[in-house]
Amino acid sequence: MIKIAFRLTTFICMFWAILGYSQEKKKFSSIPNILQRISPDDKVDSWTLVYNSYGKGEEIKISGGKMSYIPQFSGFNLFPSEDSFYYIAYSLGGKINYVLDVEALKKFVGKIDNPQEAAILLASDGYIVDEEFKDLAGNYHEDQSNYYLDLGKVTSRECPYQKTHYTLTVNKATGLVSNVKDNGTYIELYNKKCANNPRLLKIEKKEEPKKDEPKKTTKRR
Repeated sequence: MIKIAFRLTTFICMFWAILGYSQEKKKFSSIPNILQRISPDDKVDSWTLVYNSYGKGEEIKISGGKMSYIPQFSGFNLFPSEDSFYYIAYSLGGKINYVLDVEALKKFVGKIDNPQEAAILLASDGYIVDEEFKDLAGNYHEDQSNYYLDLGKVTSRECPYQKTHYTLTVNKATGLVSNVKDNGTYIELYNKKCANNPRLLKIEKKEEPKKDEPKKTTKRR
């Protein structure tokens, strides 16, 4: 009887632990911190992640030791930002190589090893970690099989400008997206030029003037 009770207690504890692990949502950190979680599949000798803003480069991660490389003037920018980009310089077999675009970044990252890498690769398909709305479009949770990422996406650049948030299920073993859940629009912005701007339509909508009723005439007797 004691053994049965012990086993039942152990099972319940494990069940709640797994349930809690799978339901706990964590917010993604800043974009530089997300990129610093890259763990390349190839056995590179060393690599450096550089952030270039307004022509000035800043090394935000150095892995495997300092190396000599040529500053680059173009790169990838998966998460929207003005006048800035990232690039990676890495040494492999004594040769310096550069990651300057999305396809090269995908190859450099390789197999998804963590939710940050999953977010990076999904960003190449337009999904973003929205730092202003992390509760809706900048968090994740996981279980033993999958990562579940809540990310945003610009779904209209016309009037109105819109962002929609999604929950994407990414398989840990294969790195493939098995499900995309549309959670609806969370930003909808109109400007003065939007023909379908509801405020503008309300202002422009005027009541039709009442037509003058014909005057009644009385006949003289």
